[in-house]
Amino acid sequence: MHPPPPLAAQSDRPRPSSVRDLFVSFTWLALQGFGGVLAIVQREMVEKKRWLTADEFLEDWAVAQVLPGPNVINLALMIGDRHFGLRGAIAAVAGMLTVPLGVILVLALLYAHHAGNPQVAGALRGMGAVAGGLIAATGIKLMPALRRHPLGFGVCLGIVVLVFGAIAFARIPLGWVLLVVGGAACVWTWKRIAP
Repeated sequence: MHPPPPLAAQSDRPRPSSVRDLFVSFTWLALQGFGGVLAIVQREMVEKKRWLTADEFLEDWAVAQVLPGPNVINLALMIGDRHFGLRGAIAAVAGMLTVPLGVILVLALLYAHHAGNPQVAGALRGMGAVAGGLIAATGIKLMPALRRHPLGFGVCLGIVVLVFGAIAFARIPLGWVLLVVGGAACVWTWKRIAP
């Protein structure tokens, strides 16, 4: 991982203007994330708000994935803490949970009432396909950042193919793939960047 930019460099970049801005931004982000929020987080945090560079997003997302709990909550916690400490972390996580929780409760009540309807089941299957497409598109969009990875672009692509094959075709549980392949990739990268 790259060290964070010096404070002087960070002060020139866009950042949340207040704890309220964090809360509203993460609430808006969560309300857009039906079926998966990775693509929306990347677009909002990197492309629109520019609170993170593409490299910072990849590094933070990697950390968020290995921590226990939902990835996007972990990411919100890290971004909020980085800008406003504990208050920021609480505001970002509250933004991710408060309003969306109300929406989910309403949708759960509606689903319980209409669960037997074949159109509802079809709509849910369609939303799953869209979510998969969004995740794939985000992965493709972030691939250029792998060119700067210490292992090199070819090795990184090989790891991507290995992980995809292990999960999609060999049906190895994600935890084992993360532990074995992710652990090996971390050790290999550390050896490349260690003095």
